[in-house]
Amino acid sequence: MPDSPETVAPERDLFSKFDALIAEREALLATGVRDPFAIVMDKVTSPTQAVIRGKDTILLGTYNYMGMTFDPDVVAAGKKALDEFGSGTTGSRVLNGTYDPHKDCEAALREFYGTEHAMVFSTGYQANLGIISTLAGKGEYIILDADSHASIYDGCSLGNAEIVRFRHNSVEDLDRRLGRLPKEPGKLVVLEGVYSMLGDIAPLPEMVAVAKKHGAMVLVDEAHGMGFFGPNGRGVYEEQGVEKDVDFVVGTFSKSVGTVGGFCVSNHPKFDVMRLVCRPYVFTASLPPSVVATAATSIRKLMHAGDKRAHLWRNSKRLHGGLKDLGFKLGTETPQSAIIAVILEDQQQAVLMWQALLEGGLYVNMARPPATPAGTFLLRCSLCAEHSAEQVETILGMFEAAGKAVGVIA
Repeated sequence: MPDSPETVAPERDLFSKFDALIAEREALLATGVRDPFAIVMDKVTSPTQAVIRGKDTILLGTYNYMGMTFDPDVVAAGKKALDEFGSGTTGSRVLNGTYDPHKDCEAALREFYGTEHAMVFSTGYQANLGIISTLAGKGEYIILDADSHASIYDGCSLGNAEIVRFRHNSVEDLDRRLGRLPKEPGKLVVLEGVYSMLGDIAPLPEMVAVAKKHGAMVLVDEAHGMGFFGPNGRGVYEEQGVEKDVDFVVGTFSKSVGTVGGFCVSNHPKFDVMRLVCRPYVFTASLPPSVVATAATSIRKLMHAGDKRAHLWRNSKRLHGGLKDLGFKLGTETPQSAIIAVILEDQQQAVLMWQALLEGGLYVNMARPPATPAGTFLLRCSLCAEHSAEQVETILGMFEAAGKAVGVIA
């Protein structure tokens, strides 16, 4: 038998491309700061309170916009479905994975959005991944905002369409780029109602008008708009009056609905064929019945949540105004959504500010590139309809103390 060849470690392996990031993280943690991306919730006691490292902490970074996670009716619906249908389906929606709660959840979505069709995915990420990659194929075009969410970009990557980006929220650049494309191929313009990093909203009437002028279909992601924009809480596209001109609305259950999952709603007469051709829908297990039961109950309650929406907007205006008065640099000049971004100079300042807030009893998200625009480091606050007015004042006091301690404000 010949001797086995000696194993030689390659100079570079498949992890080598991450070496710079690994070194950056190790250098940061060596300074004694905590890892902003490794937080564990020891216990969650309400939509706005948790215990982190043994300390009572106000939650201001959870996307739990409407505070539905502890709603008694929502929790009861999940428990009932768990008892009646078990813990999971173990199958795809097109095989054995469609239970009565899945159909009821899609019915709740049709009621909420006033559409003919609704399709539930296992995550919001998969909803964008599946719908975008399936709609636009080889020889067709996807036109998207440069600041689009990762799930939108990944949906583009999964498909074979040509990808065209336009400058963030620029109607003129969208018009110009659409005008350069050949007229014959199909086109899909992908927009977001609320952009999750800075909390700014899209000028949908102008953008949708431009898309239609050039013969493109329009998809709007309302992940961060569902629940509190518009008379019925459908999102920015309802608030801005373009419901009849938007072809597809994608959303998630992991924000205002308070659970997990994703969806797409539409009035297109051929939409149901997506259940047969959309790979991230066909080739994955469906959501547990208990999850879609909680989602259906939550969605139906959001249809009558006008008081909660009004309170959330009061919270957003107070926090935005208070932080601005303290001297913080914010992502938007005025409050545009339930997301308020506090802009910091660099990663070190962002981490120190984040840690000072956490030690003071407040959890927010720290965000950095590539999740944010190049060179932008920020703390992202996401308000909840269950935050009391008193909690908002407490939060402002925490920001003032941390900002002064770190040197972000005078």
